[in-house]
Amino acid sequence: MALPHRCGGPHRLDRGWIDSRPRPALESVVRAVHRLTLPRALHPGAWWLWALGMAVAASRTRNPVLLVLILAVTGFVVAARRTDAPWAHSFTAFLKLGLMVIGIRIVLQALLSTRSQGNVVLFTLPQIPLPDWAAGVKLGGQVTLEAVVTALYDGGQLAVMLCCIGAANALASPRRLLKSLPGALYEMGVACVVALTFAPQLVTDARRIRAARRLRGRSRGSFRTTAMPVLEGALDRSVELAAAMDSRGYGRTAQVPRRQRRITGLCVLLGLLGILLGVYALLTDSLAFPFALTALAIGLLLAVGALGIGRQRVTRTRYRPDPWALPEWLVTAAGAAAAAVMVVAAVRGVHGLLLAGPLVVPPIPLLPVLGVLIGLAPALAAPPVRQGAAA
Repeated sequence: MALPHRCGGPHRLDRGWIDSRPRPALESVVRAVHRLTLPRALHPGAWWLWALGMAVAASRTRNPVLLVLILAVTGFVVAARRTDAPWAHSFTAFLKLGLMVIGIRIVLQALLSTRSQGNVVLFTLPQIPLPDWAAGVKLGGQVTLEAVVTALYDGGQLAVMLCCIGAANALASPRRLLKSLPGALYEMGVACVVALTFAPQLVTDARRIRAARRLRGRSRGSFRTTAMPVLEGALDRSVELAAAMDSRGYGRTAQVPRRQRRITGLCVLLGLLGILLGVYALLTDSLAFPFALTALAIGLLLAVGALGIGRQRVTRTRYRPDPWALPEWLVTAAGAAAAAVMVVAAVRGVHGLLLAGPLVVPPIPLLPVLGVLIGLAPALAAPPVRQGAAA
């Protein structure tokens, strides 16, 4: 029997030669699994697409059971995949904002509701008489239980949609999202990154100025005595930043024909118009479903084409661009699937999305529940995050 090679080469056995080196296919599989399990930050665009899909799902129903389920799904994903960065705690702020929206909606409904919205009177408020031209509108009067419950469901729908946006803010880094903008939106992304960088510095300067005034024995100070030094420091930093960016080539654009610029602007305008019309039709059911999808698809195509054409004006490179791999596709598909199931259920008139009345016991429709539960996939499909580092 021949001796084995020192570097892990072929071994001579009784049954023939066996190559002990790992095969290329096996190596690729191992590397793919390693990339999936390696802690890294998911692409911020994937989180936003998933959150928008969950928001669309919430916009198709007023069933409180489904709304609470959507809120629970988004909250679970945020708790499982958020980092310890300062902006990662914004989901709680959006929850408080949602509760405030519900409270405002109930108060307005109590002040402006009429007896025609229900027969169960809770209490009566002092009513303010209005002129004849304001017929149909009242301030105060009887407040019915049906009106309050309807306001609760409507406010809950808007609150859950806001919480979905809050989930995207808690999971996606705003700086990385702005850096991922296409080349046509490069100037806007740079402006937003600069604003996000220097805005916290204003608060730090104000605290430093107040501390310096207290050390000099001046415990009281007006707004002008604090605002002027802060404004002066902000202007100095802006001039220094502008000089540094100009020396590094920021703002350089390529020469493009005037006709191409006009075509790009027209495509952007028509694309945004189509997107707004399609989204409005899908959310309000004011137009036919095929027409809404057609307008949305044409608007997206025109907007993407305009961004592709406008990208030629800016020539730049990316340092360590965020990858778009299998986890990003799975997270995006989860949000799209949840939105698609809810939209299809609403078009087909599945029982349970809309309640027959405000005092009816909310049913639990099976198909929408399964569609919302698909939104839990990012808790498993997204790679684990590294704590202690901003994503």
